[in-house]
Amino acid sequence: MASDISGPRLPTGRIPDVALSRNFRSVRTITALVLREMTTRFGRTPGGFAWAIMQPLATIIILGMAFSLIARSPSLGTSFIFFKATGIMPFTMFRSNSGMIAKSLSYSKALLSYPGVTWMDAVLARLILNTLVTVAVTVLILTGIILYEGLTLIIDWPMAILSMALSALLGFGIGVLNCYLFERVVIWSNIWGIMSAPLMIISGVILLYEDLPSEAQTYMWYNPLIHITGMMREAFYSTYQPNYISVTYVVLFSLIPLVVGLLLLRKHHLYLLNR
Repeated sequence: MASDISGPRLPTGRIPDVALSRNFRSVRTITALVLREMTTRFGRTPGGFAWAIMQPLATIIILGMAFSLIARSPSLGTSFIFFKATGIMPFTMFRSNSGMIAKSLSYSKALLSYPGVTWMDAVLARLILNTLVTVAVTVLILTGIILYEGLTLIIDWPMAILSMALSALLGFGIGVLNCYLFERVVIWSNIWGIMSAPLMIISGVILLYEDLPSEAQTYMWYNPLIHITGMMREAFYSTYQPNYISVTYVVLFSLIPLVVGLLLLRKHHLYLLNR
């Protein structure tokens, strides 16, 4: 009589149930962190969400008015304010994501001592909230300017969505790498502040890539943000056809710091939290 040597068997469906339970707990944790972030950022400040709209809108209006005194017409279209808005909003997406995600560990350090909260939950919560808020602000500001100026546009929605998505991805990648570097290298936040200060000037926000001298174009092409702002302008100006844009380059530029940052955080997050 043959003996059964296969050993005890786990009940059918046990492993999938465990995985599903973990995924559900992670979703609940991220949702709770998003709600906490919303309360902290918008619930305790007079005006709340209005400040998220007023800050980029004020920059757009000031730049638009300043350049209207210098030039007779913008590089594209007839509205200085709308031209600046199409450059500033994708740049705001990058700056907001990269800045907020970089401080995820320090902001949620007290919560990360609980076993149900992981460093990835903290990072994803900030990514989700910042992306959703910036998209909402972008829609409100651009729609408001279009209605106020009475602009008639042929909008390439897939291109506009791609521009904002790539900007969010780039901010995610840089933010995750800086999340490690900010905690590991004490002065890196100051160094990054100096390095990123001129980004608005060299990222196609104020001037088109084609308006730059040929020598500058050679170097500026390697800035992924200038590709992103070019895509945003292409989406809203049907006559603008930039031939320098490379989506592949932007994706690769975003994924490299993202992968490196995730690997470093996975290996060293406990050390960083216990410093």
